[in-house]
Amino acid sequence: MKTFYIKTYGCQMNKYDSEFISSIFIENGYIETEKIENATFIVINTCSVRERAESKVYSEIARLNNLIKNSNVKIGICGCVAQHLGENIINKYNNVSFIIGTEGLFRLSDVLNRVEHGEKVIDVFFSENNFATGKFKRKPGVSAFVSIMKGCNNFCSYCIVPFVRGREISRKPNEIIDEIKYLRDLGYKEITLLGQNVNSYGKNLDESINFPKFLSMVNNIDGIERIRFVTSHPKDFNEELISTMKDCEKVCEHVHLPLQSGSDRILKMMSRKYTYKEYIEKIYKLKKSINNVAVTSDFIVGFPGETLDDFNNTLNAVKEIGYHTIYAFMYSPRPGTKAAEIDDNIDKDEKKRRLSELINLQSNITYKINKSYEGKTTDVLIEGFSKKNANILMGRNRQNQIVNFVSSKLLEQGTIAQVRIREGKKNSLFGEFIN
Repeated sequence: MKTFYIKTYGCQMNKYDSEFISSIFIENGYIETEKIENATFIVINTCSVRERAESKVYSEIARLNNLIKNSNVKIGICGCVAQHLGENIINKYNNVSFIIGTEGLFRLSDVLNRVEHGEKVIDVFFSENNFATGKFKRKPGVSAFVSIMKGCNNFCSYCIVPFVRGREISRKPNEIIDEIKYLRDLGYKEITLLGQNVNSYGKNLDESINFPKFLSMVNNIDGIERIRFVTSHPKDFNEELISTMKDCEKVCEHVHLPLQSGSDRILKMMSRKYTYKEYIEKIYKLKKSINNVAVTSDFIVGFPGETLDDFNNTLNAVKEIGYHTIYAFMYSPRPGTKAAEIDDNIDKDEKKRRLSELINLQSNITYKINKSYEGKTTDVLIEGFSKKNANILMGRNRQNQIVNFVSSKLLEQGTIAQVRIREGKKNSLFGEFIN
């Protein structure tokens, strides 16, 4: 029996890609297993945005090499690390049977056939002419990722994405709409539209369309009840998008808008193409236009040349904006980027200290926001039961907060329930079903 197991690292785009990989394996007669030790083919879908993520992949390959020594188990490496370091990996590890880059996934069926006939395959070919995936087989569920574009043209000085994902290319809107309708027919209620910069959607297409217009098209699809999107680049986040979010009742009150630093000097070194003043003015407009909107963000600490004053500007920005949550990381140089040419002059212990201070600050802000929900009612899309307690239901509200709650009534996955919040916890809300 041919079985496969997929381990996914990285962003939502990688999770989407893993679903596509799974569908191709199934089409080729494989059965997915949840236990890695039962797999005859192990696929690692990789991320190279940060050095640590890349290191994890090497550790995993080495661990698997020891685990499956002298067996017929095959290993495939996909994603950004595969695109970036493909030949090095396959030369170093004997049990790696294929390397497929970020675009080669669409040739995976042919690659599998060649591997089954004894070949070792490297496919890291880039074609920047189009981006078409079509519908692919999915498992029934509640919330799904849908990629609307790939690549990035921004070339932020620290970021490897344009080198491993290529330049911006948008999918045709009718193809995306068909995929969303297919997911709706499977029972999905929530769609998250994916792109490295969704605000750039449509720029390479022949038809006259941009992201706000496309968002309105998705909002008109019957049966879909919630729409989310990631990620927006602050330089392109505009009033048209804010207005569209306000007018589209299915678009959730949540925006992920990465600031990266509160220092204009560091933002310029990062090639972010906006100032903190420009950023926060957009936040003010967003909060004024949309009630109860949650804003989340990304930050990099310890960027080369970041002084304590620069870092304190970041802390002050986090305090001033009041994010619901943030994702914060220590800077790590990525090969080929402009920032990698700058002396990485901040030692690791100082980076760790700054990261810890930023995370602790945000934890207190998140806890305060969560406490403010106590006694209030929020709509929760039920995703299932809590992993910690099978008697407690779990889902997310429109602000993308995790809500655990109790109910005396039997409620199905995919139901939108009104929940009164009893307690705001550090990272989630707890409540009771009322309707």
